[in-house]
Amino acid sequence: MLEVRDPADVRSVVAEVPAMSAGEVAAAYTRARAGFDAWRHTNPLDRAAVMARCADLIRARAEEGAVTLVRENGKTLAEARVEVAKTADFLDYYASFARQPWGEILADARGGTQTTVRYEPVGVVLAITPWNDPLLTPARKLGPALIAGNAVVLKPASQTPQVALWLADLLMAAGLPGDVVNVVTGEQREIGATLLGHRDLDALTFTGSTETGNHLRRTLADRNVRLQAETGGKNASVVLADADLELAAATVAAAAFGQAGQRCTATSRLIVDASVASGLLELLRSRAEVCVLGPGLDAATTLGPLAMPGHRDDVLAHIGKATAEGATVLTGGDRPAAVSLEYGCYVSPTIISVDTKHSLWREEVFGPVVAVCEANGFDEAVKLANDSRYGLSAAVFTNDLRLANEFIDRAEAGQVSVNLPTSGWDVHHPFGGFRESGSPFKEQGSPGLRFYTRVKTSAVRFAW
Repeated sequence: MLEVRDPADVRSVVAEVPAMSAGEVAAAYTRARAGFDAWRHTNPLDRAAVMARCADLIRARAEEGAVTLVRENGKTLAEARVEVAKTADFLDYYASFARQPWGEILADARGGTQTTVRYEPVGVVLAITPWNDPLLTPARKLGPALIAGNAVVLKPASQTPQVALWLADLLMAAGLPGDVVNVVTGEQREIGATLLGHRDLDALTFTGSTETGNHLRRTLADRNVRLQAETGGKNASVVLADADLELAAATVAAAAFGQAGQRCTATSRLIVDASVASGLLELLRSRAEVCVLGPGLDAATTLGPLAMPGHRDDVLAHIGKATAEGATVLTGGDRPAAVSLEYGCYVSPTIISVDTKHSLWREEVFGPVVAVCEANGFDEAVKLANDSRYGLSAAVFTNDLRLANEFIDRAEAGQVSVNLPTSGWDVHHPFGGFRESGSPFKEQGSPGLRFYTRVKTSAVRFAW
């Protein structure tokens, strides 16, 4: 069995799940293939009804799901409740596509011939999901996969498997045939080769680190297995000289420190015009220093722990490396001193002044850490925002409509906000990054269906 520990107190085991063998994973693929053969021929309206019933069950048992999520992930109960709500929204949203067109009729130059285009499911999809949004991310993938008629082998992160199993149980309770979604849990070293090498694998959708995404790409390179990878980010928020500084500080603080910074879309770089830098940083520092660290189930907590001890130590190592290189910590940068937090995976919300030579400017930290750099004018700010191998999300704060639109045009990111956080995209908004932040396949919205469908063109000549 695999132990799941509470990141607010790592002495506490909150769940145990099976450490499956390679043979058990292979059996899951066999079940998924059988499930696909039936599910693909199920009426789309019936598929949608199952998904809608599951969404209703999620809402009816929302508090149960939120508490489960907090205990294994560490985010606050308020954050977990939002994740549960969006999970239901994903299933409802994609269920609605059962009533949308699934093909088209095309003109054909050949007499007496009708040509059509139809969209079919791709088959058995492996979904590898991360620990930072362990309920929402599976739903973001299961929604389009299931409405399109695919079967899924779901591999949740070993740190947070319990809430994915909860979702699978609710799908079964809503009427999903048992072989259509198969959850596998286990150690990568034991099951990784079977997960990626099984003959029944048709497509792989992954959310996680850029390094793992690149490994998956290399592993699948000589096989006809399509890959969707949503990977890293080093997202920048730009504050121009004319910005509303109170709004900018509040928004950046929420985007940088919310969910303990463990979001791919979190603001991790702040570029501020030199003329307003001191004022903005004072406001941002005050926001950081009033954060209340503690267990996610404590009503007073506004910033929970990181998800696991190793990740906490990695975040602290990033901060230590930055200071060794000459960066200046403006606030935070350490573990909180409170005895009550001794056994938790906590890192104080941190603001660090850097320049572009520092590693913290480029490396993804995935914690409550924001690196600040000053810019002289709009053009330099845009250049700094694009100074990254990633391209997931970006934001600008300004009251100048011309500059706002120019930033949208010039920002090398898949999502761009004006006077809004880099995070916080809705289920019907297409989502995905540029550069090393992901593959060409978008998630969410109607483009999210493209990965899970293949196109078949047919032509029929009538006998008359």
